[in-house]
Formats: sequence, C-alpha cells, structure tokens
Amino acid sequence: MGKQTIYFRNKPQIISVSTVAGTKECEGIIGRYVENALSDDMYGESTYEKAECKMLRSVIDGAIANAELKRSDIDAIVSGDLLNQIISASFAARDLAVPFLGVYGACSTMAESLAVAAAFVDGGFCNRVVAATGSHFASAERQYRYPLELGTTRPPQSQWTVTGAGAALVADAATAKKDVKDDGIAITCATLGKVVDFGITDVNNMGAAMAPAAADTILTHFRNTGESPEDYDLIVTGDLGALGSRILKDLTWEKGLDVAANHVDCGEIIYNVIEDEFQGGSGAGCSAVVLNSYLHAKLMAGAFHKILFAATGALLSTVTSGQGESIPCIAHAVVLER
Repeated sequence: MGKQTIYFRNKPQIISVSTVAGTKECEGIIGRYVENALSDDMYGESTYEKAECKMLRSVIDGAIANAELKRSDIDAIVSGDLLNQIISASFAARDLAVPFLGVYGACSTMAESLAVAAAFVDGGFCNRVVAATGSHFASAERQYRYPLELGTTRPPQSQWTVTGAGAALVADAATAKKDVKDDGIAITCATLGKVVDFGITDVNNMGAAMAPAAADTILTHFRNTGESPEDYDLIVTGDLGALGSRILKDLTWEKGLDVAANHVDCGEIIYNVIEDEFQGGSGAGCSAVVLNSYLHAKLMAGAFHKILFAATGALLSTVTSGQGESIPCIAHAVVLER
C-alpha cells in the first residue's frame, strides 16, 4: 500500500518472547513484566560490552526455550545493537550456530528486525525467525558521549540509555499452531521509514532529533492504510522520551492527525519517576524491553487488540557529531494484532 507500507498476507505470528533488564529499569512499572530482572548490571561479566552481548544471547535463547524449541529449530536470527559493528549481536550469534542477519537501525532496531523477520516468514523462506536487540547504559555512554569514570553532568534534555534486551520468535501460522497450540500475536503489516533530518546537532537531545522521523512514518502509515488513530488501542513510539513525545504530537497535529489520545512512548514509561530521569529512556533495549514484556503481556491477555509499534533511531556516530554534522533519524512501524 503506497511506497512504504507492506501487508503480510499470511500474518506471521509472535509465538514467544523473552526479556532481560537492569536494576534501574526493573524499578519502574515495566519491571514486573520483565522475565529476567538483573541484580547486577554487569551480569557477571568483566566488561559492559560482554554484559550486553550476554543479555542478547540470553533473550534469544529465552525466546526459543519459551516456545519449547531448540536452537536447531530456528531458521535465522535478525538482530542488532548500538555498538560499532553491532558487536553485541554478532558476538552473541557466533555462539548460537544459527544463520544470522545483522541489522542496524539504532533504537529502531526492534521494529526493523521484526519487519525483516516477518517478511522472511511471510514469504515462505523461513518457518521460525528470532528478532532481537538490546543496549547497555554504560557501553552506550562510553561510545557516544563520555565514559562513566569522568562523572560528567547530564543536561536536562538527555535520556538514559536502557540496560536491557528483548527477543521475539516469529513463526508462520501453521508452525505457530503446531508449536504453541494457540494463536499468537499477528504481525499484519509494516511501514518502512525514510531517513529524516531536521538539523538537530545536540547529541544529548535525541527526542527532538527523532520525533520528526517518527511523525513522518506514522503519517505515512495512516496515509497508506487509510486507517485512523482510533483504529488502534495504542500508537507506541520507541525512545522519544518526554520531550520528543510532545514534539511528535505537535508535528502530527499540524498535519491534521491527532494521536494524543492513544499515544505512549516506551522511553516515557520504562522508568519509575520520570522527573528523576530527565526525559526518560532511550537505547535499542528500551522499546525491545517494553514491547516484549509489558505490551506482549497486555496483548496476550486481551487488554489490547491492535497496536502500532513505531520504534525510532538516531543514525549518528561520534565521528559525525565531532565534525558538526546534524543527526539523521529513522522510524519503522509494525502493526501487531491479537
């Protein structure tokens, strides 16, 4: 439908999920839905990067185990993270002996990996694909901003990179019925985003940088599908935080689309008291944790029936930021129906 929205005729299903999150993340309302709540953000490892890799490996294995399957039953893994050369995802994949597709959409990676996994399953190329991503506060700070050892003061427009990971096992309808004997959550369509850049150069203000990309993809989705916000229980964005969420509502309202009534942002809800966390959460693990814990649980329980999940990502690097470049961003959206 249109140039950016694709429908999955066979409605691939999410048949199992798995999440792991850090101590700070599990203090909030999402914490009670997280499968593996860490007591130590190092996860028993010697470096932050190794901890991030272990989290990803843990949720991939967790999603497989929760469907009572083995690694050999999985046709492919689609995964990525925030670090250079997506080392957390690729190092996790080297231990799994499963075909691996590494993707990079920064904080939009959960939506991107779900769309890719659904396309492979819907096309009949694979029966079961795991989509996963994650992030770690300390490894992201070290790469994108300042090492924690410097004790740098955080500006009020900044967000807190989530320590956490999430994975979803996507299967075709026939395989899903055989595996779990129950209907899962159908992925019915996806709207692929374009790179959008409004000239933001402040690396601490991710919400303002990513909000225009989220608005562009959401507006395109409703234009392509002919639907309206009222057709969804929730319109979920990933990682805009409090400021970015307000900007998104303004941008869509200016274009004649009012999403205020049923919009929620993963970065706004993942932490306990947002005033203590500045603008809220970000990072690839933010939307991955919220989707595969809280949102999945509510969909399975019937509290929600249809969700537009639009994760957002800032496609910057330390090199481009140091050279004064603005921050190009992207958002991908998938529709999830119970």
